Amino acid sequence: MSVEAPLRRTSAPASASGGALRLRLSEMFVSLQGEAAQVGWPTVFVRLTGCPLRCRWCDTEYAFEGGETTDVATVLQRVTGEGARHVCVTGGEPLAQPGSRALITGLCDAGLAVTIETSGAMDVSDVDPRAGLVMDWKAPASCESGRNRAENLAYLGEGDQLKFVLANRADFEWARDALPGMGLDPAVEVLFSPVHGELEPRLLADWIVAERLPVRFQVQLHKWLWGDEPGR
Repeated sequence: MSVEAPLRRTSAPASASGGALRLRLSEMFVSLQGEAAQVGWPTVFVRLTGCPLRCRWCDTEYAFEGGETTDVATVLQRVTGEGARHVCVTGGEPLAQPGSRALITGLCDAGLAVTIETSGAMDVSDVDPRAGLVMDWKAPASCESGRNRAENLAYLGEGDQLKFVLANRADFEWARDALPGMGLDPAVEVLFSPVHGELEPRLLADWIVAERLPVRFQVQLHKWLWGDEPGR
């Protein structure tokens, strides 16, 4: 059975959106990327403030509020000054801020390898196609699975990843059974990850192997290195 080509994401150039667009920045730091296909790379993390979701195991609740108000041009300057090739725009939920699209395009224009950590709840159709999406598809135990936007799946293609964070066997079976009907482009990498401290990683690994699932197992490297320390 043939798979339809993914819909093409579109975005306006950063200049068209206005370099003075304001952003609410929770924090910016350099660390090792702890998950997804970019794991292990020194990365500039740009964490934007705010999130409309309240996942049960959220580990960045401190980013729901506060932070500093700045503009896209200033953030771009700070990121490029860090000297790392990889940059991750995260949150909270970064796409909840309108200025995030201009920031993403500006980072891509600067020649950086850009990934966006986003939930499945936000429209991704206008995210610069040069950036890689790491989309967190919420499982039932998160208490936010009803917020997943099925329309987003059609915009995932080469360079994008769909991540399932799983808390128990029921979550695993839900994700396993959902995958065949998602119509994902074969180029999209699917990630299964255990909720840190809740699902034993070895259990999830055994389930994946036993069922020969075409997914990549991952753990959060930064959790094993630095625990829940902010900015790491």
